[in-house]
Amino acid sequence: MARNRYDMDEVLEDSFDVRQLKRLAGYVAPYKGKMAGIIILMLSASALTMMIPIFFQRIMDYYIPEKDMGKITLVSLLTLAVATYSAIAMRFKTKTMTIVGQNIIHAIRTDIFDHLQELPFSYYDDRPHGKIQVRVVNYVNSLSDLLSNGIVNTVTDLCNLFFIIIFMLICDTRLTLICLCGLPLLALVIIFIKKKQRRAWQVQSNKQSNLNAYIAESINGIRVTQSFVRENENNQIFNDLSRNYRKAWMRAVKFNFTMGPSVDVISAVTTSFIYVLGIRWILAPDATLTVGVLIAFTAYIGRFWAPINTLAGFYNSLLTAISYLERIFETIDEPVLVKDADGATDMPPIRGKVEFKDVAFSYEEGHRILENINFTVKPGETYAFVGPTGAGKSTIVNLISRFYNVDSGQLLIDGTDISTVTIHSLRSQMGVMMQDSFIFSGTIMDNIRYGNREATDEEVIAAAKTVCAHDFISQMENGYYTEVNERGSRLSAGQRQLISFARALLANPKILILDEATSSIDTETEILLQKGLNELLKGRTSFIIAHRLSTIKNADCIMYVDKGGILERGTHEELLAQRGAYYGLYMSQYDFLTQDAMTQNIAGKEISLRFETA
Repeated sequence: MARNRYDMDEVLEDSFDVRQLKRLAGYVAPYKGKMAGIIILMLSASALTMMIPIFFQRIMDYYIPEKDMGKITLVSLLTLAVATYSAIAMRFKTKTMTIVGQNIIHAIRTDIFDHLQELPFSYYDDRPHGKIQVRVVNYVNSLSDLLSNGIVNTVTDLCNLFFIIIFMLICDTRLTLICLCGLPLLALVIIFIKKKQRRAWQVQSNKQSNLNAYIAESINGIRVTQSFVRENENNQIFNDLSRNYRKAWMRAVKFNFTMGPSVDVISAVTTSFIYVLGIRWILAPDATLTVGVLIAFTAYIGRFWAPINTLAGFYNSLLTAISYLERIFETIDEPVLVKDADGATDMPPIRGKVEFKDVAFSYEEGHRILENINFTVKPGETYAFVGPTGAGKSTIVNLISRFYNVDSGQLLIDGTDISTVTIHSLRSQMGVMMQDSFIFSGTIMDNIRYGNREATDEEVIAAAKTVCAHDFISQMENGYYTEVNERGSRLSAGQRQLISFARALLANPKILILDEATSSIDTETEILLQKGLNELLKGRTSFIIAHRLSTIKNADCIMYVDKGGILERGTHEELLAQRGAYYGLYMSQYDFLTQDAMTQNIAGKEISLRFETA
């Protein structure tokens, strides 16, 4: 899939669906009362400021020739009052609309994040996480100016434009028609750049997404990068992506900057004609135009093109926002493949019987990972899965937690098809420890309590003791309240696994799933941990995936998974007696450990001999 790579652009849509603007309007709707009030306030301020050119006309044509200082002073005070009112209205509008805009942004971002919480693992398997993050942060932020100022300014400026034309017609109809001649030219410019501008911003959003995806990937893999001395190669890749982003951005803003200068040029040309003709009419023998009218009209010209310039800016912002809206709503519309069925009920308290009946599963259509999986686990039993990497062991336990939906067949817990119950009621009764021992930023106490938010400190400590994590935690500077970084960079791989294990145990699950739970734990710690596990597994239905066969020898049943099915099943002794795939796997590990032990023993003797000789 193309979007699974940082260097592949996402698919561009040829045409924009206007329904997405309607969806955006749905986020704006709760604030329509405040926005209407602001619009009325700004229109009142605008109506008053439109009187200022009339004041100047009266001063030029009447009050100065009559030397009426009283009226000149009065008009000056009125002008000051109007300007003060306009400034206060602008300040109130800016503050209110900033709050409204940010509230809308918050609502959109919350909807995206909430939806991301519900999307299945398969969604994240198919996409670089950086491309997901850029939608939640950058794309939503790009709508801020549009929502904070664009909508109100547009409505206000449209009304202002209507009022300005009326005042201009009152001043002089001929000059007004000359001014309006520039609008058809502006319309041609808009039509010319519209499609190209939207396409350019789509490309820019793709390049931004690619760059963000690579940055996120590089940060997550920085240890591997430095270990293999890949800094120069990574810098080259980053520079290439950054250049592509810069090139796309420059092309996109080129169209944006076309609109403003176009308005300015058209305004300058029409204004020049107005000055030439206006002065001619003033100097004509019949003097069909006064100096005061020309001054007032030229003031209105600036006011006429100012809202048009603002509308052009809004148009630019809208086309830019459209390219981001497509990605934002695409994420929100991403189907939740694993969700509660219509009429789903809560899972009753789990006793622990688990049944797979002819279960089949595939991550991609036509590529079956599992086929005809059948087995039944009684309450309290421990089942272990072994087999080569990629055989489907983790997939089986992920299906139990319903992280994925089965393609066909049934998965029953206590006789209830798990597809008919709510996901929350199902997973809340399970404890899962995955291969990726993720540690959140915060204290160790908070990380363990993540499995049960209601747990007391004593219960957290008890869980840590069960998995042999208490000793190393107690030795840290602040014990359980030691702050750890995201992904637990301060902790060793084994320590992270022990904390994750304590987190799973604290949930007191009826079904416990351990996916490579001891893969990063040293042998000495594993022996201690095994004692705690033996007590923990009593009375619980447990599923264990392990490559270390020593950790699953006491399981009630061991299944050898390969080629999409269960090739062998039985106890440790039964499988050894069969001398099949499990026997070969066990003996290969046994031989390796024996040779390793012999090597260590010989090395120890050599060291001892050298010491004695010395």
